Amino acid sequence: MSSARVRTARLTIAYDGSPFHGFAPNPDVPTVAGALTEALGKITQAEVELVAAGRTDAGVHARGQVVSVQLPSRVKLDSLPKKLNSLCGPHIAVRDAQWVDASFHARYTAIWRHYRYTILNSPTPDPFMAASAWHVRNLLDVRPMQLASDAVMGSRDFSAFCRKPEGDTSDKPVSMKRFVMQSSWRRDGDLVMFEIRANAFCHQMVRSLVGTFVDIGLGKRPPSDMMSLIRSGRRQDASPLAPPHGLCLWEVGYPSASE
Repeated sequence: MSSARVRTARLTIAYDGSPFHGFAPNPDVPTVAGALTEALGKITQAEVELVAAGRTDAGVHARGQVVSVQLPSRVKLDSLPKKLNSLCGPHIAVRDAQWVDASFHARYTAIWRHYRYTILNSPTPDPFMAASAWHVRNLLDVRPMQLASDAVMGSRDFSAFCRKPEGDTSDKPVSMKRFVMQSSWRRDGDLVMFEIRANAFCHQMVRSLVGTFVDIGLGKRPPSDMMSLIRSGRRQDASPLAPPHGLCLWEVGYPSASE
């Protein structure tokens, strides 16, 4: 498409990650990007390429994923969400669509991402939450989990909690340093929720952190282990990953000029 005939659109997307093998396009399996791209192609009769604020893994959900895409300027953006939702629903919902400046980039313009992890902490499972919360039967003590969460605040090297990028054979390792501006645990009845906001996240970082936090809440590890793991950077010493279905990309933040 000629640059004179396209505009940059920003879409805010929510999705149930259960039926998808992640966000990123993959021709062999169903993905969120694949479904959205196909639907946009049918509506606009043009080839489109999506850029997402975060590439969620298989089974991970989103409430506030942000996507930027170049669309023909003739597209009526006010009616686009309804058309997309009729093609992609109920597992994908476009919550908002707006034209933005050509410089807007869903990934690189973002200044923070916010994830929520939900745990159902009860003796019995809840079938209606089976796809969106990790069921932990034994009682979690949230107090040491919150104490340990203070250790991840600020600029930290999260090598102990991040999966090394595939195909990385360079002599200079990829930096796993991230800046965390919020990290907190809270209980609401049988629900235990973790909120974390950072400038960026490395692969599997939140799920690895949650797995270790849960072991702390179960009394299997002391809260001091969190800082010890950050200092050591030893991935093998962290607890097993929390399952993906409890994780949700909740919101993405941008500079006020791009809102």
